[in-house]
Amino acid sequence: MSWNIDTSHSEVTFTVKHMMVSKVTGSFNVFKGSLEIDEEHPENSWVEAEAETASVNTRDERRDGHLRGGDFFDAETYPVIAFKSKKIEKKGDSEYKVLGDLTLHGVTKEVVFDADYAGQIAKDPWGQRRAGLSATTTINRKDFGLGWNVALEAGGVMVGENVKIEINLEATKQPEQ
Repeated sequence: MSWNIDTSHSEVTFTVKHMMVSKVTGSFNVFKGSLEIDEEHPENSWVEAEAETASVNTRDERRDGHLRGGDFFDAETYPVIAFKSKKIEKKGDSEYKVLGDLTLHGVTKEVVFDADYAGQIAKDPWGQRRAGLSATTTINRKDFGLGWNVALEAGGVMVGENVKIEINLEATKQPEQ
């Protein structure tokens, strides 16, 4: 059964170390995707999603402008970050490994998301079926050509290499006629 991501009840966020002592969290305001959920045979499930790089939001317009530019996402050249699953494995009652290709900044690398499937409801107040899940992974941004940084006087660098990606999704399926 194919589902569409309900973007008003979902989020795509990232966290990266800043100046070696704190973390900055951001999100993408514009994203979309679809998935197939086969609860009986999870290996038949799949997900495809993308986020618009120009929609990055860290609650600081100057930083967001820098992230959209050539030092980072280069949103004009690489307008989307895309993920397409290749394999889904059940690891526990509601736990799964989702292996797939992440394309960021023109580079495609295989990543594994740790996912937690929250299940489904048969009918919401508007007559739609709903499903929920969350997923996390950590990537090294340099693997995707995002190498910009500044050395700090006291040692270390301004921006950490590891980026945690967290996705919380609610998906909808219209009732079958």
